[in-house]
Amino acid sequence: MFSKIRSRFGKESLYHSIMRSYVIIILIMLIPMIYTIIMWQYNRMRSNNIIRNVGHANAIMKVARDDITDELWGIVSGRNNVKLSKHETYLNIIEESVQELLYKSDDPTSSAKLELAYRTCQTLSRNIELFTQQIEQNTADVEQNEHMLDEIRSISNLFAQIMQDYILCEIESAEKTNNYIQNSPYFIFCFMALIFILVSLLIFTNFKTLSIKIRVPISKMENFSTQLAAGNLQAQIDSPKIREFNHLVENLNSMARQIDLLMKQNIEEQINLQKEELSKLQAQITPHFLYNTFDTIIWLAEGGKKDEVIQITRAFSNFMRISLSRGHDWITLEQEMEHVKNYLTIQKLRYGEILNYQFTVDESLNNYMVLKLSLQPLIENAIYHGIKNKRGRGHINITAQYSDETHTKIRICVIDDGAGFTPERLEQVREELSKDKGQNLASVYGLYNVNKRLILYYNDKTCGLEISSEKMHGTNVSFTIPCIVDVKEN
Repeated sequence: MFSKIRSRFGKESLYHSIMRSYVIIILIMLIPMIYTIIMWQYNRMRSNNIIRNVGHANAIMKVARDDITDELWGIVSGRNNVKLSKHETYLNIIEESVQELLYKSDDPTSSAKLELAYRTCQTLSRNIELFTQQIEQNTADVEQNEHMLDEIRSISNLFAQIMQDYILCEIESAEKTNNYIQNSPYFIFCFMALIFILVSLLIFTNFKTLSIKIRVPISKMENFSTQLAAGNLQAQIDSPKIREFNHLVENLNSMARQIDLLMKQNIEEQINLQKEELSKLQAQITPHFLYNTFDTIIWLAEGGKKDEVIQITRAFSNFMRISLSRGHDWITLEQEMEHVKNYLTIQKLRYGEILNYQFTVDESLNNYMVLKLSLQPLIENAIYHGIKNKRGRGHINITAQYSDETHTKIRICVIDDGAGFTPERLEQVREELSKDKGQNLASVYGLYNVNKRLILYYNDKTCGLEISSEKMHGTNVSFTIPCIVDVKEN
């Protein structure tokens, strides 16, 4: 029964495992009881007088002649079914009793009778087995079943007649039986001791097995909860071997997957919110450049400087074309450099000789994708906070080179020889760039925007902006990004 349950469901229930252990133990404990009863009856039959032997033989005859046939008739008549029938138990009692009598008998005549009785009992058993198979498979009609039952009754009666002959022979061997009765208690004691040892071993083994079956899944769930607490949302528990834990383990695994999904969704939402905030911040930065550019165009037009108006208008047109880029966030490094050149052209027309610039760019980097508008705010910062605050001419150098010999990363620098920062101001700028929100920024909107966008879009592939500066000796703002050939934008 338990093996069928296990094979059907693949895993054994803890309830059935415990129940199976108890049933086995109870059955083993019943063995000495049944054996003692049989031996007691046997000893009574072979005790000091022949009457007990006859009584025991009569009991066996009754089982064979009446009980078995009654059980089988109950099957034929429909009062009972094969599985609930006790005919097998009765057959076992008869066979064991005959075997015991045959084993204990030292009289040749009695032994011959018992051997004949045993063979008859075997014949009876085989016929009963065929009969029960015929009933279970429903291969015969009622008349055939009754006919076969009659044959079984004939065999039972034959067995009873043989046992009657045996009783007559046993009367002559009564005196020899008394010697056997004297030694039987010791044998029973040894058998009980063996059963006790077997039951003790079985209890210990089952206790250990059940303990492991319960302890191992609980230990795995404890380890699983520890991993979840440590942030490992990819952790999963293997399915246990006990069905009672199945739903709990499935729910825990489902919970981990749901938490992981919700965390990813939350992170994605946060990233989108940050992108929106950066877009709003950038929108606040751009207008003042537009106003200044239009003012410069008006000023040049009023001064009759037609060529300069054409040059600044063309540069501004190209600047806006790349700035918009059809809404794309990624452009090639070559386009980013062209965008910066247009910006510097406009600023050069505004500031004249006080502003000079130079580009040092490795041409093999031109086709790599970079985050749009990552350089212009840095150059704007260099002009407004570096060159303008310095007396005399100022120079800006924009470089783009491989960061190392592996050629997997690009290092971009914006270097100016402007006013620079004091150590205190430099520390303040670095602190403002590390803020989570772009609020209360002291004139570093552009740097904050670029730094936040770099970290947001490149994730852990960049460290953001690196700033070094010295008062009256200029500032170096740089960042390192991976070489990216293509980007799939959302």
